Amino acid sequence: MSQTLHRRAAPARGFTLIELLVVIAIIGVLAALIVPNVINRADDAKLAAAKSDVNMLMQQLKIYRLDNQRYPSGEQGLEALMKKPTVGSIPPNWKPYLDKLPADPWGRPYQFANPGVQGEVDVFSLGADGQPGGEGADADIGSWQ
Repeated sequence: MSQTLHRRAAPARGFTLIELLVVIAIIGVLAALIVPNVINRADDAKLAAAKSDVNMLMQQLKIYRLDNQRYPSGEQGLEALMKKPTVGSIPPNWKPYLDKLPADPWGRPYQFANPGVQGEVDVFSLGADGQPGGEGADADIGSWQ
């Protein structure tokens, strides 16, 4: 009798449907936990950038005041840091204080109030929603904080 060797067929390589579903479920759970934290980090970064811009604008306004004995009027606004005002009280010792006014992290111009509500002058952003007040990313970011 001749001996014949029977070979078993090698099992198919790959993933079963159940294994794929388990991996997809795990990825979904991880994404549900991580994505909100990443989104909050982006909001935190925008808030920090707005605070930094407001502080920089206030520093330039203080230098403007040292040079000209007063802050720009509400009518002159923050543009007085870039261009010599032509309305209101013309500053006697004006010089350029900024090359360009920054926009807030949401793409809107920073607000300026003279007289200010919170201080002698106020510089502020209306936050993500562009409306006064709010909480979290929608809260106002101002020179009084």
